[in-house]
Amino acid sequence: MAEKVLMKGNEAIAEAAIMAGCRHYFGYPITPQTEIAAYMAKRMPKIGGCFLQAESEIAAINMVYGAASAGVRVMTSSSSPGISLKGEGLSYMAGSDLPALVINVQRGGPGLGGIQPSQSDYFQSTRGGGHGDYHMIILAPASVQEMASLTFKGFDLAEKYRMTAMILADGTMGQMMEPVSLEMGEINEHDKSWAVTGTKMARKHNIINSLSLIPEELEQQNFDRYARYKKVEENEVMYEEYLMDDAEICIVAFGIAARVSRNAINEARAQGIKVGMIRPITLWPFPKDALDKAADTCKAFISVELSMGQMIEDVQLATKCRRPVTLCNRAGGMIPSPEEVLQAIKEAKGGLE
Repeated sequence: MAEKVLMKGNEAIAEAAIMAGCRHYFGYPITPQTEIAAYMAKRMPKIGGCFLQAESEIAAINMVYGAASAGVRVMTSSSSPGISLKGEGLSYMAGSDLPALVINVQRGGPGLGGIQPSQSDYFQSTRGGGHGDYHMIILAPASVQEMASLTFKGFDLAEKYRMTAMILADGTMGQMMEPVSLEMGEINEHDKSWAVTGTKMARKHNIINSLSLIPEELEQQNFDRYARYKKVEENEVMYEEYLMDDAEICIVAFGIAARVSRNAINEARAQGIKVGMIRPITLWPFPKDALDKAADTCKAFISVELSMGQMIEDVQLATKCRRPVTLCNRAGGMIPSPEEVLQAIKEAKGGLE
C-alpha cells in the first residue's frame, strides 16, 4: 500500500506539480489559493526552479505565456477575480497552441464577492475563459487526492494536446486536509519541436504568435484546433458513477457538491429511493454520452451546484431535454447540506408519482 501524507488541498496541488516536472511558477496571492504560491516560494529555490510573484495576475499569465513558449512545464494559480484578469492571456495562449496548467480555487462572486467556496466560474472555464473560439481542458477534483492526481494528469494532457488545462476546484477543496498518496507515476514525454528553444542553426525558426491577419489562414487554424479538440472529446472524458445500475433519479454534481450529494444518496437509498450520481471529473469535455445513456432509464435528473445554476444547462443538453432536470443549489459561498439535497431527491421522486 502506498504511503500517504496528510496535506491541505492547495499544498497537494503544488507538490504534485513539482512531481510532474513543473519548475516554473508565476502567480499573485489571492484567497483561497494563496497556499499554492507560498508552497512554491519555499520549494522552487530548493529544486533549481523559478518562483516569481508577479506584480499582477495579468503579468503572471504573460510570464506563463513566455515560459510555455520555451517548452517548459509551467503553472499559475489564482482565484475567481484573478482568473478573470488572466482571461486575455489565456486566449493568447490558446491562439498560440501553448500547453500550461492553470489552477482556479473558486470563491463566491461576481466581482470581489467573498472568500468562501463557490462553483460559479463554471461558465467562464468551460466556455473558454477569454475571447475567441477555444477550449481548455477542465478538471474538477472532489478530494485532496484528486487535487494531486489531476494536477499531475493536467500537465500531461496539456502537453499531449498543446492546450491549456485548468484545475477547477473550490475553496473547500483547497483548504481541507486529507491523506494523500504522492506516487504519481512516470512523466510522459511529448514532442516539443514547436518550442522556441534556440535553433543553434540546426532547424528552421519557430514562431509563437496568436496574430493572424489573413482571414482564410485564421479560419483554417480554428478548424485545425477544433479537430484537435474533437480528439480530446473522444479520448479524455472522465467521470465517476455511483449507484447508477438501478437508479431512477440521477444526481449530477462535481467537487464538494458531489461529496455532499453522496451522503444524501446513501440516506435516500436507506429510505427506498433509487437514486444514483454521475460525477463529472472533466467538465470540458463534459460526459455527454454518459448522461445521454442514463436518460434511457432514469426518470429525472438533479443538478447540485454551488452557483445559480450553470452546469444544469449542460445536463439538459446532454440528456436532450428528454427528462426533467431540476436544480438544487446554494450560492455566494454557501454549500448545500445533505438534508437539502435529500429534500430535492424527495421532491423529484414526488414529481414522478
